[in-house]
Amino acid sequence: MTKYRPFCSKHCADVDLGRWFNGTYTTPADTDEDRDEALAALEKASNNLH
Repeated sequence: MTKYRPFCSKHCADVDLGRWFNGTYTTPADTDEDRDEALAALEKASNNLH
């Protein structure tokens, strides 16, 4: 089952990804540039889902 490492299955990987997308998991931003970069990356990822 190394296909979904470090997760046990696709379902678990998708649950984790969903938690990142909905903001359950966060990482602190030290500067405004960090925040802006993170928001741009999130918007890009969201656009790729559609």
